Amino acid sequence: MLAGKKIVLGITGSIAAYKTPMLVRDLVRAGAEVKVVMTAAATDFVSRLTLSTLSRNAVLVDLFEGDTWANHVQLGRWADLMLIAPLSCNTLSKMATGQCDNLLLATYLSATCPVMAAPAMDEDMWHHPSTKANLETLSRHGCRLLDVGYGELASGLTGQGRMAEPAEMMEAMTAFFTKAGQLQGKKALVTAGPTHESIDPVRFIGNHSTGKMGYAIAEELAGRGADVTLVSGPVALKPKHSKIALVPVTSAEEMYRACADKEYDIAVMAAAVADYTPVEVAAQKIKKKEEGLTLELRKTRDILGSLGREKRQGQVLVGFALETENEQAHALKKLEAKNADLIVLNSLRDEGAGFGHDTNKATLFFRNGTSRQVELKSKSALAKDIVDSITEIA
Repeated sequence: MLAGKKIVLGITGSIAAYKTPMLVRDLVRAGAEVKVVMTAAATDFVSRLTLSTLSRNAVLVDLFEGDTWANHVQLGRWADLMLIAPLSCNTLSKMATGQCDNLLLATYLSATCPVMAAPAMDEDMWHHPSTKANLETLSRHGCRLLDVGYGELASGLTGQGRMAEPAEMMEAMTAFFTKAGQLQGKKALVTAGPTHESIDPVRFIGNHSTGKMGYAIAEELAGRGADVTLVSGPVALKPKHSKIALVPVTSAEEMYRACADKEYDIAVMAAAVADYTPVEVAAQKIKKKEEGLTLELRKTRDILGSLGREKRQGQVLVGFALETENEQAHALKKLEAKNADLIVLNSLRDEGAGFGHDTNKATLFFRNGTSRQVELKSKSALAKDIVDSITEIA
């Protein structure tokens, strides 16, 4: 699976860098083409000569060497995957804040390929709140973070913070490329964000959805090879992947029409669609009066339900349920009533979950009667779990 793959390996200043020659050797043996980019600090831990010999490519450290410019933009576009191993606490902090003071960081910020990182640091650094915040930021930016190991550390202590072993990194990269083409040829339909139901030319009925969950799912589906149509309500986000076609809409009716005629193999209805819309929309701004204002509302059309009624053999339909009470009962009722294959339940009672957060917590309810609890994690990480579940159904 790694044969013919182009890998940029970024190495930072950590004692764990001693493992990287073995990783480079394994990658080359597997048929990958490897280009190594090091920070200046990394050269104190592992030899450029060793790495260039094993990779069969020059090792790059500086943006400028003599009269030569290391083209970080070209590097970031050349690779199928950028792996940063080890990822030191210092470079983690710089990546999270967008600093660009060396070639490795310039390559990272220029990379159009997926990025994977294997952190390495002492246990107290690993558990520090700043480190956790930086890791969450990288995860939100789409960086795939490998788990640290437990064992003897450079400080002489024993605990969490050991970089993943070369064999574990090889396994993670193989799994990544396996999944990368997993949904090739599939068509996916995703809805995201809120809908705005106009009252007059300046006011609307809406909700607090930011679209982050739906966009994360669209990116994950596209990353696995699917051609994604993303029907999005008004949000401040833009899709990143080239295989995502954005269809911007405003109202529930516009979202319904955008979804009604789309062919799909997988449909994920993650949008927070308004249940009601005004019967009449005022042509002019409604002026404030002494007496109150009464609005007559009618139900909007049921997008998930309409797709469920027309669902064909082989199609996978996923819905979302955001509840504040009797969560499981409402989710199971929705699963049955909408003819969905999977309902993702969020509860506003769970801290860090729901609208506006970069994290989410969910329970997945499946058509076959099983369920799966997913603990609080970044929305991009939860998107991976949801798409994993979809591939199990499809």
